[in-house]
Amino acid sequence: MAVKNVFVAGHRGMVGRALCRALKKHSDVSLITANKADLDLTNQAKVIEFFNNNHIDEVYLAAAKVGGIHANNTYPGEFIYQNLMVQTNVIHSAHIGNVKKLLFLGSSCIYPKFADQPISEDALLTGALEPTNESYAIAKIAGIKLCESYRRQYGKDFRSVMPTNLYGPYDNFNPDNGHVIPALMHKFHKAIKSNKCHVEIWGSGNVRREFLHVDDLASACLHLMEQDDSVFWRGVNEHCSHVNVGSGVDCSIKELAETLKSITKFEGALHFNGSKPEGTPVKKLNISNILERGWAPSISLRSGLETVWRWYKSHSH
Repeated sequence: MAVKNVFVAGHRGMVGRALCRALKKHSDVSLITANKADLDLTNQAKVIEFFNNNHIDEVYLAAAKVGGIHANNTYPGEFIYQNLMVQTNVIHSAHIGNVKKLLFLGSSCIYPKFADQPISEDALLTGALEPTNESYAIAKIAGIKLCESYRRQYGKDFRSVMPTNLYGPYDNFNPDNGHVIPALMHKFHKAIKSNKCHVEIWGSGNVRREFLHVDDLASACLHLMEQDDSVFWRGVNEHCSHVNVGSGVDCSIKELAETLKSITKFEGALHFNGSKPEGTPVKKLNISNILERGWAPSISLRSGLETVWRWYKSHSH
């Protein structure tokens, strides 16, 4: 069995770690990673040198600057600059380094704020974006289009996946900069430890979101990369080359908070602060494309939240 060299960019992040866990189960994979101290992905010369020094066959591009509504709203310059630089350097280096396959991980925030639900892949660039994370979304759209353009001009097998809202171990549990699930877990944990009588939740609680455990995303990514190019690209429009990955199920933030209250055994009240931003009213992906390709999620929201809550408690201080 031929061994392939697989580079996971962003291997210390939540998604990168999940990809590494999944890839390590394959005996035909030699995993390549690089710490930030050893490789600055925003430095094009260093990235090109890294690709020249490693005979890389496949790339999973999971490196990104990510955060919740507050972080996206507060640091738009950092979000657009860092993400544009990282993905451009890695994708271009993969091109000139003759990498056989690359998988770029985007985000469901690429879609218009008021896109028809559930959101299909061809909704991209059909309307205005959600203002609170526009900088991040534009960077991710540029990454998709870079992969598409290199395929059209150079015939590169550079694929893109658009995951829904993710959660899992090694997430960012900062209450200000993290996404909703880890931020809420932090709040519940702190409230329980300090015997608080309530937990504040941003927004009305009425907006709806779809959530996917990061290990389900990793299995979807490997499934898509294992499809040979004639299968993957069959029926894929060259101007719409990305594939949605989600759970196919959504819930309101109020329902999510109540589920977490039950799991954490918090006995206080939930206070919804309607003066805080809450983003797009509804966001659920149409995942019929990937379902037709033979993949389906396997981790329910409740069981996934339970395992992540146990992980968080064991790793929090």
